[in-house]
Amino acid sequence: MANSFIKPWLVILVMAQVVSAIIATGTDIFIFKIGVAALGCIILLIAYFNQLMKVLDVWVVILAFVCSMIGDYYLSHMSGDNSMFIIGISLYLIAHVGYLIFSLLNGKIRWKATILITLAFLIFYYYTLYPNILEKTLAFTVLFYLIISCVSLGAAMGILAAPKIKTPYIIGIALILFSDIIISFKEFMSYEALNILILPTYYLAQICITMALYNKSKAYRIVV
Repeated sequence: MANSFIKPWLVILVMAQVVSAIIATGTDIFIFKIGVAALGCIILLIAYFNQLMKVLDVWVVILAFVCSMIGDYYLSHMSGDNSMFIIGISLYLIAHVGYLIFSLLNGKIRWKATILITLAFLIFYYYTLYPNILEKTLAFTVLFYLIISCVSLGAAMGILAAPKIKTPYIIGIALILFSDIIISFKEFMSYEALNILILPTYYLAQICITMALYNKSKAYRIVV
């Protein structure tokens, strides 16, 4: 019965994630910008403490969080430098690959949904982003990132797990994609009306993914 109760340490660390997200959204203090992902890593390391040698899927998500933190550094310090931007989104790309691997280790890609999502975003890319990206290396990087992001979301939809694991994970991946779309509006189209949503959706995504994997540590894998 003890396992049915929420652990006090979990409540404290999740609240710390929320506080870090709020401060990061309202300030430019870098330590808080990476705080949500860093605390997510700590939560997962504690939750899986006795199984760390057996949970490859959890390690790839921890690596994804680490790559996100490094990517945050590059994007926070790019000051208009395209090379810094490319490095930053390349690290985010590696993070998405980590999220994708987690999904594949726990299920399979929903191909119909993935194809529809990818086609929609390719149309969006071709008619809105591509005409505004002058540097071809950057254009290719953004395109590849977009495709991986769509496949990652389609794979998340195919996770074979209980709803308390699958649902927050899908929401997390979808929120990352949504946040990235807003960033693309800002960086390539100079459309900044939605900028206020970039960080809240990004941090909420990391919290959702953290909770999905925490729930996985407490539940048996099932086929849905």
